[in-house]
Amino acid sequence: MSACVSSVARNETSLKISAQNLGLKSEQSTVLVVQDWWKSLGDEQLTELVEKALIGQPTMSAVRARMNRMLSIADSTKATASPQVNGNTAVTRQRFSANGIYPPPLAGNIYNTGQVQLGANWSPDLFGLHAAEWAAAMGQVQAARADSAAAAVTLAAQVTRSYIALARLLVWHDLANQAVLQQDSALQLVRSRAEAGLDTQIDQRLSDALLLDARSQREALNEQIDLTRHQLAALCGMNPQALDQLRPNLASLLLQKMPLDIGADLLGRRADVVAARWRVEAASQDIKVAEKQFYPNVSLGAFVGLNAIDLNKVFNGASKEAAISPAVRLPLFDGGFLRAQLRGREGEAELAIANYNSVVLEAVKQATDAISSSQSLERQEIEQEKSLLVAQQTYDMTRQRFDAGLVNKLTLLNSLSQLLLQQRLSAEMRARSLTNRISLLTALGGGWTE
Repeated sequence: MSACVSSVARNETSLKISAQNLGLKSEQSTVLVVQDWWKSLGDEQLTELVEKALIGQPTMSAVRARMNRMLSIADSTKATASPQVNGNTAVTRQRFSANGIYPPPLAGNIYNTGQVQLGANWSPDLFGLHAAEWAAAMGQVQAARADSAAAAVTLAAQVTRSYIALARLLVWHDLANQAVLQQDSALQLVRSRAEAGLDTQIDQRLSDALLLDARSQREALNEQIDLTRHQLAALCGMNPQALDQLRPNLASLLLQKMPLDIGADLLGRRADVVAARWRVEAASQDIKVAEKQFYPNVSLGAFVGLNAIDLNKVFNGASKEAAISPAVRLPLFDGGFLRAQLRGREGEAELAIANYNSVVLEAVKQATDAISSSQSLERQEIEQEKSLLVAQQTYDMTRQRFDAGLVNKLTLLNSLSQLLLQQRLSAEMRARSLTNRISLLTALGGGWTE
């Protein structure tokens, strides 16, 4: 038997993790990321691609459609709590049964029946059921809106990362072309030395293998460049070959310094965290909805109209009819249905809180990881710049000695090989720093604010 909510023992739900437990200080502010953060890289081509992706990517259209669907559900919920007024007009031609409940002259004869009616229904929210339903629906709407923002941030980051990856591959491809030329020159030199008896056939075979390997690496880079361009086009909602001529310049992408502090306000900057928080709110309102089911449900109905068997009499004053029908529904014996429903809503709330805590932990981890990587990559770049400088100086000195006839061409080619290797590592380090900056910007919210 279930007569009121006081007879239901509420389960203790889990608690949302707090910012203090995560080491986030309320007095410390997280750096505010600008909304169109990709413009900070200073590349017009990238800006155009990101904005095109945000408008035309099918995934974003699907996210917006889901948000509109949740909004329509909320509007429907709100409408059911409002008074409903409807009109009804009907004309019926009917033969009345001679053996039915209608007496003569109706029995056994055919008559036209006309009806014009105006009715109204209203269920006053005496115990807050409709308010809880509305709050739960709006919680889902807010969650859907935050999901849409999170999807936009993620898509912009994917486009930018792919753009940076393409720029890195193009640098590597240019270096691979130089490596092929270098290995070809080395092979020609070794062949000449082998013919002169200065090198062996083994040396020549080794040079052959190095040239073949350099060509293979260049071809592999061609494949990666094509695939990356196709991926970038797909992210922007374009045909796969639309960006076959795109050649971003890695060196022109800007990497500006930015503060690396994070505070408790980080949780309000992350759209995914806010979406999870709204789902917790919606789940808590669903619990209230389940609780209100134990209370009486009061509804009021009324109608006024005209009803007559003869159509000529429909609009006569004597054909008027009216009624008012107040009703009270009180759950008495439900076989435990309402209790089970409440336990189910409490279970959903537990899941929503667990998901919120998981999203919060991941958000803080992402921000912390990006900050740590930024600091480390900054130090790595300094060391790599030193290595590149040494390789360049070594090559320049070797070149001068070669021009002076103090070293042979093979020594010069080996020095060039080391320089190309360091240039490749520098391009990789630059791309890693840029990609990590994207991770940091998105981890800090990607410019979204609630």
